This record gives sequence, C-alpha cells and structure tokens, in this order.
Amino acid sequence: MAKKSVASIQTGSKRLTKAVKMVKSEKTGAYTFVEQIMSPEDVNEFLKK
Repeated sequence: MAKKSVASIQTGSKRLTKAVKMVKSEKTGAYTFVEQIMSPEDVNEFLKK
C-alpha cells in the first residue's frame, strides 16, 4: 500500500514531499509525530517551526 500512496503523490502535476517531525508534548512530555505533505521548497520552514 505504501508504494501506491507514494506513486500517486509523485505522478501529479506537482512534485510533493512528505515531511515528518517529532514534537514533544508540553503536558505529558511524550513525543508525537507530525506529518505533512508539501512542496520540497517548504520543508525547511516546516522543520524550523
């Protein structure tokens, strides 16, 4: 299934990238993962937040 989702992202009219980062929760101290699909130019800005 993962191959299909990656292929459908790349075959569109625009090249997209999936970015994943770990975020520490203020309340519990546990880490969660935040995923977002965006253009490759926006990845660095997303990771800086």
